[in-house]
Amino acid sequence: MLMDELGIQFKREIEQYRQSDLGDLRPVDAAFPFVIECKRYKDGAVQQAWWDQVCAAADAAKLLPALVYRFDRKPIAVRVPIEAFVQITNGEHHYDWSYNVDMTFRTWCMVARELLS
Repeated sequence: MLMDELGIQFKREIEQYRQSDLGDLRPVDAAFPFVIECKRYKDGAVQQAWWDQVCAAADAAKLLPALVYRFDRKPIAVRVPIEAFVQITNGEHHYDWSYNVDMTFRTWCMVARELLS
């Protein structure tokens, strides 16, 4: 799906099992602005621990966090910090990542494309 939307290939980050603070997917394009953590569960709600996990990985990589998640019979959603939108408008201010927004997968891909340009 990411290749279809962004034209970028991604590979599973196998090292995440041996090294902490790594995301689930690694882009082939080093300019990609996010660290991606993926979660899929039957039901429930987004857990703070998931967000904390991807924020730690993004902080270590000096990138933005993106939590891609899906619950059964629900569309894929993505949580990113508000800072992603500020960067689209060339803002230099760093916001606390506790200020975040959930959006559809396609909307997040649009945000990623804007940050790449």
